Amino acid sequence: MLICEHPLQAIEGGKPRERESEREMEAASLATKPIVKVAALCGSLRKASMNRGLIRSAIQLCDESIEGMTIEYVDIAPLPFVNTDLEVDGTFPEPVEAFRQTIRGADAILFASPEYNYSFTGPLKNAIDWASRPPNVMADKPAAIISAGGGFGGGKSQHHLRQVGVFLDLHFINKPELFVLAFQPPPKFDRDGNLIDPEIKERLKQVLLSLKAFTLRLQNKC
Repeated sequence: MLICEHPLQAIEGGKPRERESEREMEAASLATKPIVKVAALCGSLRKASMNRGLIRSAIQLCDESIEGMTIEYVDIAPLPFVNTDLEVDGTFPEPVEAFRQTIRGADAILFASPEYNYSFTGPLKNAIDWASRPPNVMADKPAAIISAGGGFGGGKSQHHLRQVGVFLDLHFINKPELFVLAFQPPPKFDRDGNLIDPEIKERLKQVLLSLKAFTLRLQNKC
C-alpha cells in the first residue's frame, strides 16, 4: 500500500516538492545577488540645490527601478576645514571619522558637482581631502559625476574633478555623461531643486546603470 503525505504527489510524481525546491533555490539566488552600495556627495550645501536634487532623484530611481543598487546621501556640511593638526594619535574628529567610515563602506561614489569658477566647489574639495588622508578611503572605488547648472552645465567642474580623481585612484565611468543645462527650456527642476524633467531622469538612470555595471565588473561579480 502506497502512503503519500501529499495527495498530489502520487499523481504528479512529486511535483509539489520540486516546485518547493525551485522556490527555495530562487529565494537563495536573490539573497546572494550583490548589492552595489553607493555613497553620494553633493558639492553644494544649499537645501534647494539642483545638484542635490539630482541625488534625490537618483535615490528614487534606485528604489523604484534599479534592482541591486542603493544610494546613501552623505552630508559633507559637518566636516571641519581640513587641518592635519586636528588628527591626534592617528584619530580624526568625530564628523570626519563618521564620514570616512561611510566612504570606506561604499562600493562606489556618486558625485553631484556644481561648477564654481570653472571648478568644483570648496566644500567638495574639503571632503575629498579628508577622505584621502592616509589611508585613502576613496582609493580604487568606481565613481560617476553628474552636474546641473548654467553655461556648461557643470562640465568644467567635472573635468577638474576627473583630474583630481586620477591622483586619488578613483575609477570614473566614461559614458554616459550628464551635464544638465538647468536654465534651458523645458524646466528641469522645480523651485525646491527637485528634478522634474522625464528625459533627464532617464539619462540619470543610464548613468546609474553604467556605474552599477562598472562596479560589478571591477569586483568580478558580473
